Amino acid sequence: MSIERNTRYLQFAFNGSMQQVRRVLPSIQYDPRIIIEAGTPYIKQFGMPGVRLIRRLWKGMVVADLKVTDGAIEEVQFAARAGANAVTVMGSAPTETLDFFNEYSAKLGLYSMIDMLGVDNPLRKLLPLKHKPNFVVIHKGRDEETNRRSIIRYKDISKIRSKYDVFISVAGGLDVANIRKVYFNGADVTILNIVTSTAQNTGVVDTTNFRQLIPKLLLEVGK
Repeated sequence: MSIERNTRYLQFAFNGSMQQVRRVLPSIQYDPRIIIEAGTPYIKQFGMPGVRLIRRLWKGMVVADLKVTDGAIEEVQFAARAGANAVTVMGSAPTETLDFFNEYSAKLGLYSMIDMLGVDNPLRKLLPLKHKPNFVVIHKGRDEETNRRSIIRYKDISKIRSKYDVFISVAGGLDVANIRKVYFNGADVTILNIVTSTAQNTGVVDTTNFRQLIPKLLLEVGK
């Protein structure tokens, strides 16, 4: 499973139940520009069996959003054995953890993704690394959505690209109405949470007709 340069991607994150995955994921028509994520709350509740369920239902790229903070080698192995193609680590983790994570992800054929949630200067975290990641995730957290002053720091995209040829993903309070802004600011991937109708966070409601929505979004995303 490979990610292509000069292509825009949509990533849908499942953070709810396995029942939600069974109901919604089969209605998302396969396209190589679509990435499916096993979100952190989902993994905390259902573990690697939850990742395996997504792997069985989706033939495209699968992200295990483990948000590794320590013990990187073992956790990367968990993700690989569960069938993930990519895994995440927290940018706030120690440099040693980030290096182990990037190195062993590469050895196991996984894309390494550093999530910069809560990191004031993402570029500064990348500079000392011996092993660079495949992806950097610019992330405004779900709890931060309650703060009107909290913004997605798009300015970090150009700073990172000035030094490193990595893929950039953007997450945080996004819905179908504002994905254009993500790509306009130079990102490769828009991450959209799949949410329930009663959720406090922004995303795509899980009762949406995905068979109708996906083709429209892919037209808007383009190549």
